[in-house]
Amino acid sequence: MYLNCHSYYSLRYGTISMENLVAEAVLAYGTGDGRQCSEISPVMALTDINNSTGMMEFVAVCKEKGIKPIAGIEFRREDQLLYTGLARNNEGFRELNEFLSHHNLGNLPLPEQAPEFEHVIIIYPFQNSEIAKWRSSEMAKWRNSSRVTRHEFIGIRPSDLNPLMLSRHRGLIPRMVLMAPVTFRNEKEYELHRNFRAVDHNVLLSRLESHQVAAPDEMMRPVDDLLDVCRDFPEIILNTKAMMEACSIDFDFKACKNRKTFTGDRYDDRVLLEKLAMDGLQYRYNPGNSEARRRIRHELGIIDKMGFAAYFLITWDIIRYSMSRGFYHVGRGSGANSIVAYCLRITDVDPIELDLYFERFINPKRTSPPDFDIDYSWKERDEVLDYIFKRYGREHTALLGAMSTFRDKSIYRELGKVHGLPKGEIDAFLKYPEEAIHKNHIIRKINELGEMMADFPNLRSIHAGGVLISEEPITCYTALDLPPKGFPTTQFDMYVAEDIGFEKLDILSQRGIGHIYEAAELVKRNQGISVDVHQVRAFKEDEQVKEQLRNARTIGCFYVESPAMRGLLKKLHCDNYRTLVAASSIIRPGVARSGMMKEYIFRFHHPDKFKYLHPVMEEQLKETYGVMVYQEDVLKICHHFAGLDLADADVIRRAMSGKYRSKKELQRIIDKFFENCRKSGYPEEVTKEVWRQIESFAGYSFSKAHSASYAVESYQSLYLKAHFPLEFITGVINNFGGFYASWVYFNEAKVSGANLHVPCVNRSEYKTCIRGKDIFLGFIHVTGLEAGLGKEISELRITNYELRTGEKPYDDLADFIQRVPVTLDQLIILIRVGAFRFTGKPKASLLWEAHMLLGKNSEIAKRRNSEIENRPIGNQSLFQTPVQKFELPVLEQNLISDVYDEIELLGFPVTHTYFDLLETKFRGDILAHEMASQVGKTIRMLGLLVTIKYVRTIKKEWMHFGTFIDVNGLFFDTVHFPGTVISYPFRGDGIYLIKGKIVEEFGFPSMNVEKMAKMPLKGDPRG
Repeated sequence: MYLNCHSYYSLRYGTISMENLVAEAVLAYGTGDGRQCSEISPVMALTDINNSTGMMEFVAVCKEKGIKPIAGIEFRREDQLLYTGLARNNEGFRELNEFLSHHNLGNLPLPEQAPEFEHVIIIYPFQNSEIAKWRSSEMAKWRNSSRVTRHEFIGIRPSDLNPLMLSRHRGLIPRMVLMAPVTFRNEKEYELHRNFRAVDHNVLLSRLESHQVAAPDEMMRPVDDLLDVCRDFPEIILNTKAMMEACSIDFDFKACKNRKTFTGDRYDDRVLLEKLAMDGLQYRYNPGNSEARRRIRHELGIIDKMGFAAYFLITWDIIRYSMSRGFYHVGRGSGANSIVAYCLRITDVDPIELDLYFERFINPKRTSPPDFDIDYSWKERDEVLDYIFKRYGREHTALLGAMSTFRDKSIYRELGKVHGLPKGEIDAFLKYPEEAIHKNHIIRKINELGEMMADFPNLRSIHAGGVLISEEPITCYTALDLPPKGFPTTQFDMYVAEDIGFEKLDILSQRGIGHIYEAAELVKRNQGISVDVHQVRAFKEDEQVKEQLRNARTIGCFYVESPAMRGLLKKLHCDNYRTLVAASSIIRPGVARSGMMKEYIFRFHHPDKFKYLHPVMEEQLKETYGVMVYQEDVLKICHHFAGLDLADADVIRRAMSGKYRSKKELQRIIDKFFENCRKSGYPEEVTKEVWRQIESFAGYSFSKAHSASYAVESYQSLYLKAHFPLEFITGVINNFGGFYASWVYFNEAKVSGANLHVPCVNRSEYKTCIRGKDIFLGFIHVTGLEAGLGKEISELRITNYELRTGEKPYDDLADFIQRVPVTLDQLIILIRVGAFRFTGKPKASLLWEAHMLLGKNSEIAKRRNSEIENRPIGNQSLFQTPVQKFELPVLEQNLISDVYDEIELLGFPVTHTYFDLLETKFRGDILAHEMASQVGKTIRMLGLLVTIKYVRTIKKEWMHFGTFIDVNGLFFDTVHFPGTVISYPFRGDGIYLIKGKIVEEFGFPSMNVEKMAKMPLKGDPRG
């Protein structure tokens, strides 16, 4: 009966979760209370609109509840229902997915008439325009037409049955089936559905049209009621029953769906993997290293037994390709525990050095391999993905989808709009919800709807980096979308992929890799030195690197530059790899929130002055002083302390890291955790404390191998910063995406000894460049300057564009105008930013000259009009117009005006500093480097605000943690307690006078703020 059911995966349309949808069917068929409709077995079809996102979940829930599932898709063109396809079997499901994917990937409109399928039944709605033709004078012809296959039917709603009695279309009954659409469960959900439709159409609720919403009766009625309504049309009932019996769907949720072999034969895979691992042994270790050889043999045995060889070889193949292209990568994830992965150069983490074991993430119930996350530069990732799709075929390869949900404030903003609330009222509600709810009945309604809508699927999106490479075509499991990335993407997410036996490979982009790669290139270009960034063993022993780590001079360095991380490094006196690996995981939010980060630091410095919570904690976590630092620690404690088997322990680890969403299964294991602890006789307070630490920590923790991978990349950054600071910081600037705004990195360049210059038409390039110790800002940083012009300025300095050899600097403003197709407004921007300082002329004179040369009546402007649009890049001006010489009066230059020009156009001053704009000459009682000698004293300091961290206390009050730069460009940190936050709040960017007490924790000084005021600057003389 239920051949047209919508779940909430019919986005912004359906209102029923999968579990609730199937539960409704259980009630409708009467199977939940021991009764059952005698005439029809419990069957239902999921037909979400233009997607098959929820099909796997639907089949699993139906099997659990004793309902026979049917797979289908409802095809719509915007609001127009075209037809519904029902799969007769799994092959039919694939046909439906391929049909929809073809139109999604090609951005093609769905046809009004469905194609001929082999294993799919097509049901046209009774009111469909195509059916209308067939119901007319051509009705008899349609009934007998060869075009109408045995798989095409007309779906009639219960509400259309009575009119059919007297209709001239009774002759179509032999092709009719009963369609009772299901979209919502009750009147409240119908109201929610209407709100969804208004949000989707971005219209007021009152402006919704009837064709944009479902009929109010699209609820699941008892089967007996439907049979009663249809009692005068037994042929329709028979057709419907026959269709329900003819269709079925099932999936094997246990078997691995990934590509099974790399070479085409499992034995050949094993032989090839062994060959590659032993070759890698020669590269990574001394050939006589017996421990490495033993572990490789041991791992190869596990990999072969578990059937993981293809996964390792495919990953190796991707790495091989990227290395052949000169792309730099970082291999992370639990797979970095593997010595085979290390020898295959998938990762740069030595498992022997850190005592990592491959089996740590393998348990008897796990059939999927440890995961690999491969990071590439943001500039190169898409080329790697392109290779994967071409190497393994688009039929078998897809990016992994994701689902964004309705969350938090966005819900109320959307609902507020469709209910016609002004933005001010919505803002007031979000700020003071309790007060607004009591005052306004519309707000009360919105709040009620918002609570219903929370966590509903909203939009299909794309996973950060997941790639699936399947044995069978991807369309056996899902239809595909084509997001802006341009690669086919599954309609289901990572949770579904894992549930049905897929193991994703993460191909991620990361700007940290980009700055390492670019910095090495800049060193070679600027100093002629080649740096092998893979010599991490040497970097770990480098004294300059150790000194930088100890003093937390890590601005720009991957993962270790944030204020919190720099503070942690100083507190740990970190100067070695193992401590940095631990710090990379300790810094995660859960450890700090649980109070265990502070405890770890204390225990690190005082290993003989603390007591382990329980002997098992000492036995299993001695390396980390009884603190859970890594994901493996969660496994160990759940297994050895609480007696969970490794499979259950792994479920807890994965659930808390967001990789497992079965709440029922998780709760079962949590209950088992506490029950086992009670049986073991542990004091209740000990059990609760252990669980508190697990719960607060596991959701944010890294595996040890993952932390080690991050630490490796940190060392590469640290080495470049220690030995080539100017090239390094230039690489950071050009890759953007660091923790701080760009101006902070330019400040670091100055502190590191660079001569910083505003953009110059003769020395700058589009991106920031370095020449010796001179760093010239790139044109990319100039607000309002067109990107094309910014790139062309440096291109047109090249004397031979084709060979790209030699440069001819611009002689003056007139020469620049002759050679570069620049408009007057763009030229003014260049003059104001200081790009013509080399001429020695004041800006005012240059601006006067620019207007004379490029004013609308000038000869150059007249000839340029026909030239600019068509001249190819690299060609010199077609018309060398003689330039008139002007005698200009002597005009004054105002330095303060120049600084404000730089702030306006670059976002920060370059030739001077913000401190130079202060009205006062006071620069603070002390500077940042003097804080350690002033502990306990109340001091005034002057600082330029860099960043603020906002933290909510247990009492729901706000604390702020500030980071500032002093007049010399050095960093210092402040703590703002709730009272100070209220009395002396931050008032935007700028320089602040801060008064407070200097405190110190494990060698890291900071200020507890008592008072704070933003300092006034000299006025802008430009008016």
